[in-house]
Amino acid sequence: MRALVIGEIGPWPVAELGLRYRRYRLADEAGERDMVQSLRRHGQITPLVVCRHEETLDVLDGFKRVAAALALGQPNLRCQVLVADERQAKVALLTLHGAGKRLVELEEAWLVQALVREDGLSQVEVAELLGRHKSWVCRRLALLEKLVEEVRQDLRLGLVSARTARELVSLPTGNQSRVLRLIQAEGLSSVEVRGLVELLHGACTQEQEEYVLAKPRQALVEANQLICPAWDPRLSVAGNRFSKQLARLLDQLARMESWLNQQSRAELRACDRLALQPGLQRLVQSSRSVAELAGELLAEVKA
Repeated sequence: MRALVIGEIGPWPVAELGLRYRRYRLADEAGERDMVQSLRRHGQITPLVVCRHEETLDVLDGFKRVAAALALGQPNLRCQVLVADERQAKVALLTLHGAGKRLVELEEAWLVQALVREDGLSQVEVAELLGRHKSWVCRRLALLEKLVEEVRQDLRLGLVSARTARELVSLPTGNQSRVLRLIQAEGLSSVEVRGLVELLHGACTQEQEEYVLAKPRQALVEANQLICPAWDPRLSVAGNRFSKQLARLLDQLARMESWLNQQSRAELRACDRLALQPGLQRLVQSSRSVAELAGELLAEVKA
């Protein structure tokens, strides 16, 4: 098959595509299953984006399409060749991710770490190259390099969310694995994890720390971080009613957030997604509306 020139879109054998940049992407089995159905029904809609490395065309965008083509036994896929050296390829991986989509934080962290540790760039240079603030680069590096191996592995497997991992980063390495096991055993939400970490930072003695780790929810309740009192004498009747509604809503939001961060989310099938779509759309719309109204009330309260 004739070699593709820079900028040209044309067919290329799937078996000859390089997938070395695949290591910077999380596995997405549900997405690959959906892509198999899409490729079978509609064919390839958009070309892969690739770059040339010696005699190989390495994929930068389109890993699900490659997996789907292999599953279906499709011999060729249309590709568009991009001019990119090693650094530029990693930058492209951060930006070429489909319309309206972005990488998850862990994938960003892998690429930032590669630019710093493999390509020898400083954090400031990476920030300038990506059009980001240095603190953004620093947080991505910390997400990988300040976490113990057990947490990093669970993060890669989707067993722990990036948000929870950010909380664990601030703990001593000796406590990270223990708190991770506690989170998984107790099913703690990210809100509860944040409160738990704050309690551990505030513990003055070993006994206090052990109590927090032994009875996390009880410790959080005692610290008045998760629930409101049955009746707050500082509030009016209307204020107490609102306070109770707020407490119930925050509890439900914490549970929903915990579920959405679980790996079980990926187990939803295509039929589930179709049936759940109206409810999810309403959740997004209502959440935005409530957030805007709550913001207005907060501004009034502060004023």
